[in-house]
Amino acid sequence: MSTLLRAALYLRVSTARQAEHDVSIPDQKRQGEAYCRSRGYQLVETYVEPGASATNDRRPEFQRMIEAGTAKPAPFDVVIVHSFSRFFRDHFELEFYVRKLAKNGVKLLSITQEMGDDPMHVMMRQIMSLFDEYQSKENAKHVLRAMKENARQGFWNGALPPIGYRIVAAEQRGTKVKKTLEIDPLHVETVRLIYRLTLEGDGVSGPLGVKKVVSYLNARRIFTRDGGRWGIAQVYRVLTAPTYVGRHQYNKRDKTRKFNAAAEVITVEVPPIIDQATFDAVQAHLRSRNPKVTPARVVSGPTLLTGICFCADCGGAMTLRTGKGGRYRYYTCSTRARQGETGCKGRTIPMEKLDILVASHIEERLLQPERLEEVLATVLDRRQERAGRRREHIAELNKRAADTDLRLKRLYDAIESGVADLQDPALKERIASLKALRDQAQADAERAKAATDNVNRQIVTPQLITKFASLARQRMRLEGGGYRRDHLRALAQRVEVADKEVRIMGSKSDLLRTLTAGPGVMPATRGVRSSVLKWRTRRDSNSRPLPSEGRDRGWPSR
Repeated sequence: MSTLLRAALYLRVSTARQAEHDVSIPDQKRQGEAYCRSRGYQLVETYVEPGASATNDRRPEFQRMIEAGTAKPAPFDVVIVHSFSRFFRDHFELEFYVRKLAKNGVKLLSITQEMGDDPMHVMMRQIMSLFDEYQSKENAKHVLRAMKENARQGFWNGALPPIGYRIVAAEQRGTKVKKTLEIDPLHVETVRLIYRLTLEGDGVSGPLGVKKVVSYLNARRIFTRDGGRWGIAQVYRVLTAPTYVGRHQYNKRDKTRKFNAAAEVITVEVPPIIDQATFDAVQAHLRSRNPKVTPARVVSGPTLLTGICFCADCGGAMTLRTGKGGRYRYYTCSTRARQGETGCKGRTIPMEKLDILVASHIEERLLQPERLEEVLATVLDRRQERAGRRREHIAELNKRAADTDLRLKRLYDAIESGVADLQDPALKERIASLKALRDQAQADAERAKAATDNVNRQIVTPQLITKFASLARQRMRLEGGGYRRDHLRALAQRVEVADKEVRIMGSKSDLLRTLTAGPGVMPATRGVRSSVLKWRTRRDSNSRPLPSEGRDRGWPSR
């Protein structure tokens, strides 16, 4: 008496849209069960794979089926699919897994493409799998072309947007609804907070690194969009995505996650959340903290200008060199030191002379009340502008919270009057959703208000500027001579040495933060930067040797 063959069904669709047509999961299941009954097979297992592509084997149910089919003994004798394309749309992979199952005595059968085991039928299956693979690649090509054109027109292609944005309908074209991004008032303050922590810190310490930002958010229960905890990769993506300055990059990577050529990348304009100056400052900050770019010794080394001093000709770092057994110390162009005059004509400057020139110039020119007022004027104007926008945003968040509260009250009224049933799962879910929406809006409004209040408290008065300038000049000096490295770097982040001039550059925003940090506070430097916003606004402001120094303080032309 012959035993029944044991069968396993494998059901798959690629997308939800495909599931609405004749290859839907229920239809495949119905046809598979009918096929087993007509052949006298015993159906022992069904593997369902909704919304998974057959161009690769990264499918959980597929892998579970293969693992079972290659076990000894196998729990089934045949695997039944609607068509071979449900199993795989890659010729090589299909044959690989067919042979892998066959080695364990398990056959692959198709309901709509019945094949035998003779060489001719094997060849026919291989030809059909080649056509399936070709069709899959052609479809992918046409879909990508349509999505790229959609992006060129400024529309969103349906992926989950970055936190701080939400998808809204923009226009109707036939049966299709074109969508764009708008700023999500529920999470935009979280994005701005991440940038603020990275640049300014939490008011207790200086600027925070990515790990510290993650700890700050999680410790204060500031969750991600789906209510989860923040991770390093998530925060880093927020800090580096150009989307937040209004330029979302579509088609930046291919399916294998490799970067596409620049010509293939499409820039989609979206509403900016962060201004360009802040974004650039954050990128410089992240680069400065990258150990691959700035070795730890540059940040903690003993010399005053190591890591912030550069050759004006080639851009190479000016590194420390010694002579006469360490009695003489110099800043030397590293490119010239490595490659000779063919790399850069370079220059060598006595370390003490350059240190004194830079520190004295900052003391005597930048740290003058009139000069500080002039340097900070534009930054203060921009700060007031941002404060105005933030107040408007707070009003919008409060309105959103009030509207949501009103909708909740209506639901509660409906429950009390018997119109709605509190035990209804859909109603419970709706109430929970509205509560979460209200609470998030209120929390974001409170954070935005706290930031605005903090800015309002940091009023820059002439008296504050005078006091800061005097205190900074004192604190830069060490007892017995020399200068404080961290204090100098709070004021200047880049020094460029040319033949006849030294250019000192710094960040206006850093300068303002240092000024408003509190009485007597001189925060430590945030790290070495490769580019900064310059407070050197005029050539005659701090780019030449001081008049009092005369020619003997100028640099040799070599």
